[in-house]
Amino acid sequence: QVQLVESGGGSVQAGGSLRLSCVASGYTYRGYRNVCMGWFRQAPGKGREGVAGIDTGRGNTYYADSVKGRFTISQDNAKNTLSLQMNSLKPEDTAMYYCAAALVGCGARWYDNSVFPYWGQGTQVTVSS
Repeated sequence: QVQLVESGGGSVQAGGSLRLSCVASGYTYRGYRNVCMGWFRQAPGKGREGVAGIDTGRGNTYYADSVKGRFTISQDNAKNTLSLQMNSLKPEDTAMYYCAAALVGCGARWYDNSVFPYWGQGTQVTVSS
């Protein structure tokens, strides 16, 4: 069974940085030709939105326009870990952040919640002005 565990959330002031990590268990990247993993976030009263995604087999990365140039998604295949480096944080980045995985490629649908059957419990990020 695939399990995802996020860590690294916290409270920072605007302009600060945080690094989120997601450790996956129950499968390994090497066992599949392509695995899609993503970071999503949900602010109070809003829907869950895609922040960044990666097709692990091809190495393609995808970002929401709101985070391009500030966030970087990366993978460590040896550790089965997905990371999200978040720089220049803004108050509007405040949300619960979730890691998600699909044992298929996602391509242009990286932001689509329905692509991902596996989800972590989330880690809170709070950015104060």
